[in-house]
Amino acid sequence: MDAAEFSYRGHTVSPAEVVFIRDLIRTHPEASRRSLSQKLCEAWGWVQPNGALRDAVCRGLLLQLHRGGHIELPAPRWRAKRPAVRQRRPAAAEVDETALRCELRELEALEVRQVRRSVEEALVDGLLDAHHYLGFTRPVGEHLKYLVSAGERPVACFAWSSAARHLGPRDRYIGWSAETRRRNIRLVAYNSRFLILPWVEVPHLASHLLGRMARMLPGEWTKSYGHPVWFAETFVDTTRFRGTCYRAANWVWLGRTTGRGKDDQTNRPNRSRKDVLGLPLDRSFRRLLSSP
Repeated sequence: MDAAEFSYRGHTVSPAEVVFIRDLIRTHPEASRRSLSQKLCEAWGWVQPNGALRDAVCRGLLLQLHRGGHIELPAPRWRAKRPAVRQRRPAAAEVDETALRCELRELEALEVRQVRRSVEEALVDGLLDAHHYLGFTRPVGEHLKYLVSAGERPVACFAWSSAARHLGPRDRYIGWSAETRRRNIRLVAYNSRFLILPWVEVPHLASHLLGRMARMLPGEWTKSYGHPVWFAETFVDTTRFRGTCYRAANWVWLGRTTGRGKDDQTNRPNRSRKDVLGLPLDRSFRRLLSSP
């Protein structure tokens, strides 16, 4: 495969860049793979919005080039001594499961708290694992978690993470180019989990919380990652749900997925198709998402 045709995470590697990497390896013969990755990030200005080097992405690029025969990396200096273990499930959450049935106006004051990197994060993980139909999956990349309480009682949870890199219905709705999407995809948040606890039966609670989240999210993301998000997206499995609460909270139907998943290599459906819903978090979202 010619190096000019190699693409990784949206970056097409040119022959000149391959030569640069080879020179970098030759100039630092004693450097480890991790050290070479860090030096390459510094040379190319590959940094995250918070200023940290994109070391993990860069190491993946180097490994792909190595496996493709374009470069020769030094031998790895560390190997796992045992196979990777399965992800440990969160501890069971112990909360009051007494039925809570009332009108929204009758609930005690609702508090929505961002709990990532706090003592309450484990509680959210445990509740999602026990009561969400998809269970708990440890997110990667930028992500936030929220616990919603009525007085002292948890009533709901949210999880938000980085958006899908390629999503046709969303990309057509926003109207950005492929290059602009690669540059600004970090400004879109994906609602990966939303759970109203099963013993909580409060009409309109779900849409009310989605509305509050929409107002909070840009500022909360800026606080954690140094940049806001201007658009939110989610998927609705129509074999289970209708997405009524999202529509009531002004989310827009954007289209349907192809059923192939984000890591598809076969171009064939391998899962159920889902509705794609989106929500602009600012009236100028198209301009903000398409700006340099």
